[in-house]
Amino acid sequence: MTEPRVITFGCRLNTYESEVMRDHAKNAGIEDAIIINTCAVTTEAERQARQSIRRLRRENPNAKIFVTGCAVQVNPDKFAGMTEIDRIFGNDAKMKAETFFDAAHERVVVNDIMSVQETASHLVAGFEGRARAFVQVQNGCDHRCTFCIIPYGRGNSRSVPMGEIVSQVRELVANGYGEVVLTGVDITSYGHDLPGKPTLGQMTRRLLAQVPELPRLRISSVDPVEVDDDIFRMIATEPRLMPHMHISLQAGDDMVLKRMKRRHLRQDVVDFCNKVRDLRADVTFGADIIAGFPTETDEMAENTRRLVEECGLIYLHVFPYSSRPGTPAAKMPQVAKDLRKQRAAALRETGDRQLNAFLASRVGMVENVLIEKENTGHTEHFAPVMVNRVIEPGTIAKAKVTGLEDGKLIAELVG
Repeated sequence: MTEPRVITFGCRLNTYESEVMRDHAKNAGIEDAIIINTCAVTTEAERQARQSIRRLRRENPNAKIFVTGCAVQVNPDKFAGMTEIDRIFGNDAKMKAETFFDAAHERVVVNDIMSVQETASHLVAGFEGRARAFVQVQNGCDHRCTFCIIPYGRGNSRSVPMGEIVSQVRELVANGYGEVVLTGVDITSYGHDLPGKPTLGQMTRRLLAQVPELPRLRISSVDPVEVDDDIFRMIATEPRLMPHMHISLQAGDDMVLKRMKRRHLRQDVVDFCNKVRDLRADVTFGADIIAGFPTETDEMAENTRRLVEECGLIYLHVFPYSSRPGTPAAKMPQVAKDLRKQRAAALRETGDRQLNAFLASRVGMVENVLIEKENTGHTEHFAPVMVNRVIEPGTIAKAKVTGLEDGKLIAELVG
């Protein structure tokens, strides 16, 4: 039997959902199939998915090709017209076991994602080829940023109950995972739809208390104005919460942020970074940034670049703005594409310079490294490391940093 192959585009939540689909497909006895989990965050991401589908069909003429994910949810007709695809199903259907067991299925199953009220928890025993596991705690988004199509692919915000999250994390730790990442579409909105309205911080605090055997926990992208007091307290007192925060920034200019309909302003980000560093001085920050948003001037772009410097942001995910039909930003005056690319390059250069300075500052330090593959892994600050011998993936090893090479720490194991 040839086990199903899963190809994932996009976010950490898609990575988690791909593992759920892998389990469903295996349990359903599906053979010689390729499942493609698409992303719709940019038009380019959607184009790459369609290109991959055509290539995979050429390379695998006899395989069954199933396509799902946000691009399918948002544009089902576009994918339905591709003869290379055997089955198409939306984001709700892809998480249901019956989708894979149903022999008399329709070719296209895409429902109204806005009608979905719950996010079911799916116990994933492990993640193929990974030492770090992702656990979905929330899905969907209630906000309507002017550039974003994702709420129409994911639906409204809905949370996974605490008990189910605890059960999943316990199982992953029992299966040898040394680190868990809590993920979702808008995780700082966690809990508003649950009894008692628990916050993300309250859930995280209870999770760490109820799973004391979990060595390391990370929280994926946060909105800086929605981080609650419990998160701040854990930053100060909980060593198992990793000292790395990723900010859903998007821009560092107030006018651009207002036109994006973001919930924060520039100073909010500065205040957030300063507060976190006051609580834990060694924290590192990453950020998602859109370069060349409609109406952005050179001065506005420079405000964003300077914020990267001012806040010491080092792990940047920079995207040149990509117009999504159906979003308000698509109707705004557009910045020339070559200028978007130039501004993205300037942001990446600033981030890379600061990242290299940070990595250089770790030389001589002893780091706790989560080994992910053979002799490579990441430190608590999410710095990439190569150690001097092969170790079992999932192991957390102490290693002394001896140098820096091609953006990666070089370290020797201690003890």
